[in-house]
Amino acid sequence: MLVKHKANGGKLRPVRGPRKLAQAVFEQLAGQIKSGILAPGARLPTEQALTRAARVSRTVVREAVAALRAEGLVVTRQGVGAFVSAAPQQAPFRIDTERLHDLEEILHVMELRLCVEIESAGLAAERATRAQLRAIGAALQAMDRANAQGRAAIDEDLELHRTIAEATGNPQFPRFLQFIGRHLIPRHIVSGMPKSMGGQRAYLELLQIEHRRIVEAIGNRDSKAAREAMRRHLTRSLERYRKLASEEARSRLKSEQRKAA
Repeated sequence: MLVKHKANGGKLRPVRGPRKLAQAVFEQLAGQIKSGILAPGARLPTEQALTRAARVSRTVVREAVAALRAEGLVVTRQGVGAFVSAAPQQAPFRIDTERLHDLEEILHVMELRLCVEIESAGLAAERATRAQLRAIGAALQAMDRANAQGRAAIDEDLELHRTIAEATGNPQFPRFLQFIGRHLIPRHIVSGMPKSMGGQRAYLELLQIEHRRIVEAIGNRDSKAAREAMRRHLTRSLERYRKLASEEARSRLKSEQRKAA
């Protein structure tokens, strides 16, 4: 049953399903705030009202409100209640790590990364110091060693991209990449990738061909070639992950069909 809060006209649905309850309540309230249903300055429904509407415990509601406060979407006044922030759209950017177990969400983040890193490679070609070029080369060699050892080299891969971002001379590039890189490619996803690419060694060798083209273009101070090499690398990575997502979907469908048979 939908419950209407007379003070502000907002609605909250009962929470069900396997997702974390506090996260589900948070998402509903955050959506109402961002859409304007809960206007800036409006008071949130009372804890009791939220508990009753979502059919969850008070602890769940408190966790959800704490998350809203951490996002800058609400402010709390002791003894009075929680109120929608005066500027909720200025809440800090974040990536929900809970949802990054979903391959589709990973693809969304990779598209964002693509936009930033193409320019990062171009600027690195134009601005990198000799020391930064050596650091980029060392990161590439670390990936070569990981490849020879048959390791997944996730950390080495991110380090290579980080050194390129550092070479832009703009501190915001490595900061942004560090933020999204921590969450970008969960290990359980990467472990499934080589199987669909002809084996781990073949997969890593393919990545290194793409990485080497990027590094060579940066070393040659060819910003156009560096941007194009990075675009090609990340676009192909997106294609590989989409292929994996399609394979996983087909596998789930077959599994469901077997169970229903």
